[in-house]
Amino acid sequence: MYKNRGKTLIIWITAVLILLLLLALAAGWVWNTYRVQDVQVKGNYHYTDDEIREMVMKGPFGENSLYLSLRYKNRDVTDIPFVDVLNVTILSPDAIQIEVYEKALAGYVKYMDTYMYFDKDGYVVECSGIKTEGIPQIAGMSFDSAVLGKPLPVENEEIFERILNLTKLINKYKLTTDKIFFHSDGEITVYFGGIKVVFDHESTNIEEHFMVLPDFLKELEGKSGTLQMHAGNSEKKRYTFKPD
Repeated sequence: MYKNRGKTLIIWITAVLILLLLLALAAGWVWNTYRVQDVQVKGNYHYTDDEIREMVMKGPFGENSLYLSLRYKNRDVTDIPFVDVLNVTILSPDAIQIEVYEKALAGYVKYMDTYMYFDKDGYVVECSGIKTEGIPQIAGMSFDSAVLGKPLPVENEEIFERILNLTKLINKYKLTTDKIFFHSDGEITVYFGGIKVVFDHESTNIEEHFMVLPDFLKELEGKSGTLQMHAGNSEKKRYTFKPD
């Protein structure tokens, strides 16, 4: 009787050891087969490819494509500024693609030596002590506080729609601006390097001006001054440029 129990126990122990060995071999095969060698990054603007790789491929399993694809499957991100969602796709066992979905930022304001970045509705989505290139500074708005996660308390909320319309036109015509200033009289000044472009407060169809603006900026490349785009005058000869 005791001999049978001993044999049964030995059989069970042997079976468990064989199972553990098989699991170890399987784990080793998965680890070696799905070890990331090639990484493609797309959709990133604020961070370099290397910075995104370091953010995603961290921890003890940070080089395993299966683990990363499960961990970052359309994952909402809260600990990386300017990034909304990360998604990792397996291209092959040793290759992955990291797709970055950044937060849609309309611009930033300076508040107490801090850059407060806000979205198209005026909500402050990020605050940082470092200026990020490619996002315009919005000046001329009056507010007395700026809180992360809350809208900027401006007097006229319609300004955010004006900002959105401007940034759409800037992107549509493949321009890059450093700063947009909203004057109290309704005029708007958009800064393109050394060129300040002023739109009259009476300009109702501002896109007419943007249609010819790229040609003007090309002609004025290397110069510094103010380009006045008068209301109702879409003809190129009616625009005036005053050098600094």
